[in-house]
Amino acid sequence: MKQYRMFLIDLDGTIYRGKETIESGVNFVRRLQAKGLDYLFLTNNTTRTPEMVVNKLKGHGVVTDVNHIYTPCMATSSYILERKKTAKVYIIGQIGLFNELLSHPEISYDDQKPDFVVVGMDTDLTYHKIRTAVRHIRNGATFIGTNSDLNLPSGDELLPGNGSVCKMIEVASGVAPVYIGKPSNIIVDKVLQKFNREKSDCLIVGDNYLTDIAAGFNSGVDTLLTLTGVHSKADIAEKKQPSFVVNNLNEFEL
Repeated sequence: MKQYRMFLIDLDGTIYRGKETIESGVNFVRRLQAKGLDYLFLTNNTTRTPEMVVNKLKGHGVVTDVNHIYTPCMATSSYILERKKTAKVYIIGQIGLFNELLSHPEISYDDQKPDFVVVGMDTDLTYHKIRTAVRHIRNGATFIGTNSDLNLPSGDELLPGNGSVCKMIEVASGVAPVYIGKPSNIIVDKVLQKFNREKSDCLIVGDNYLTDIAAGFNSGVDTLLTLTGVHSKADIAEKKQPSFVVNNLNEFEL
């Protein structure tokens, strides 16, 4: 079997399922650590800071640090600064997104005349925020969506995701967003750039065919689908196949 040098690992549905620990996912990370293989947790969640992600993982038995966390917030700041040396941004989102963007002195918050409107998950969303975002986009601000997830699983319920909010803003403004997180190739390309890795070195590991696996297809990186989360073999039977499919990550040999 091909030897990979970096594993890009999803979280929800792969390492944990809400508050429930997925033991095979935790064991997978421990096996990587024991073998000294490089890994990165590649999540679409923008509500948490990297430190918060590390603490959540600790609660599921995974000991790691912020250097092994990469979020769409981080990819978004990189994307913005590649396009403007100093940028004004209007932000819809929570602590993870605000902290990351405003940790860069070149990026400042501006609700009057921003260069970019960045929309991430916001459970305190208001009509005023939507109206402000639409106005700025119509006036020429670049519209960025941190991720395109239409729904978020929560127990037996599917909650509205960031993609649903972005769709509303898109319809109202007449402008489609640039999406940064999975399944966009942008977040994967940013990881490869930041860590100086070749596509052939990496394997994307996740449970969601439409985000994790599609991100691999869109970026030309190999993929491993674990059937511990969103999708089953029946769901993908008639679709393009991942590089590997396992019932759980205990089945994958390193």
